[in-house]
Amino acid sequence: MNILVTGGAGFIGSFLTDKLIEKGHTVRIFDNLDPQVHLKGNPPNYLNKGAEFIKGDIRNKEELEKALKGIDAIYHMAAKVGIAQSNYEVEEFIDVNCRGTANLFNLIINNKLKMKKIFIPGSNTSYGEGMYHCKACDEDFHAEVRPVAQLEKKEWGVKCPGCGKDTKPVPIKEDAHLKCNSIYSITKKFQEETVMMLGKMYSIPITVMRFFNVYGARQSINNPYSGVSAIFLSRLKSDNVPLIYEDGLQTRDFVSVHDVIDAALLSLTDKKTDYEIFNIGSRNPVSMCDLAAILAKHLKKDIKPMISGKFRKGDIRNCYGDISKAEKVLGYRPKVSFEEGIKEAIGWSETEESVDKFDKADKELKEKGLV
Repeated sequence: MNILVTGGAGFIGSFLTDKLIEKGHTVRIFDNLDPQVHLKGNPPNYLNKGAEFIKGDIRNKEELEKALKGIDAIYHMAAKVGIAQSNYEVEEFIDVNCRGTANLFNLIINNKLKMKKIFIPGSNTSYGEGMYHCKACDEDFHAEVRPVAQLEKKEWGVKCPGCGKDTKPVPIKEDAHLKCNSIYSITKKFQEETVMMLGKMYSIPITVMRFFNVYGARQSINNPYSGVSAIFLSRLKSDNVPLIYEDGLQTRDFVSVHDVIDAALLSLTDKKTDYEIFNIGSRNPVSMCDLAAILAKHLKKDIKPMISGKFRKGDIRNCYGDISKAEKVLGYRPKVSFEEGIKEAIGWSETEESVDKFDKADKELKEKGLV
């Protein structure tokens, strides 16, 4: 097929491009090379030479219309990413993620373009907090984002809304209500709901995969708003102490970029994935303290993180995915262990220029009253 990968010069999009070309597809990349992700706004050196590259913005109708010519399927990976950042750069995130997606579908519908598949990466952040089990009540519940009053008392755990006792995180399923905790998560919810509705209306096959915390080689170590593993890696490479909010025991479901790409490829021609939503995670949540320790070990750095005891408004405690649907329908199996993936990311980072901008980002959050 002739496949358009929007955001194809990015972390996930570039690996996806590599695999699509490897499988014999013709790939066109459409990317604006955002300087927040791509240092100095230059094309990355890993960009696949076998792909056609068009520099353009998803919000620019003329540029995007040219990129859509002759295309059979789309992986719409282009997005502005940054959870806390989105809560004060509201207009920019809604403009890129919502208007950009609307622009894409406006062109497809009104130009009567025939698409065999459109793939949308959803986000686990749209769930907000995760699912929990109360042993005392013997019930599972989808938690609300913890109130500021609770966090100010340094009470970090999620309490049962029924009895008030401590609870244990359990995997969250795709049918859980979306309780967005940031503008970024709202824009991802908008994307998946918009394309699913329009896809059914115009008979365009759609697949949505809600990625959990994707990590690995090529994740920008210069973007202080990107994944926490890349932020910690950048700090440690610069011999700076990683800063951890709360008590460091909050967890994230880290999934290798290679496992995510495998899942995305499975959706391209499988009709069973049409108009379906899948969780794509690892099933093995890792705490922030463990993440910092594993990175320091493999970097051979004797640097311990600073547990700040502070918190960011809207942050979740735990959320990890129930991936049984992807396993059953797609045959998806996460293959890359966390330690293997971390070692690969570190190996890649050794050849990359690194600029630690975390302090600047943290200062912005404090100025906005979000820390």
